[in-house]
Amino acid sequence: MTEEWGAAHDSGAGGGGLGEREQALLAVERRSWPGPGAKERAVREGLGLSPTRYYQLLNALLDDPRALEHDPVTVNRLRRVRAERQQRR
Repeated sequence: MTEEWGAAHDSGAGGGGLGEREQALLAVERRSWPGPGAKERAVREGLGLSPTRYYQLLNALLDDPRALEHDPVTVNRLRRVRAERQQRR
């Protein structure tokens, strides 16, 4: 596991902020990815998560006010994308 991605487990952030894993999830979403599979590979190797589990955690994180406070640009972008997908269903 690389330092770039942080720990693949909750850090138990007692200060009310996001844990290392939550910060790492948002860091993955801030990056641009060169092609198909690169992001999923980074999630598996860097975070130690399956892509399915990654997206489950990310979706829950988008509803956490601490995530919005930590990275409002990324969280708001992802919330818009999620809302658009839900509207299409």
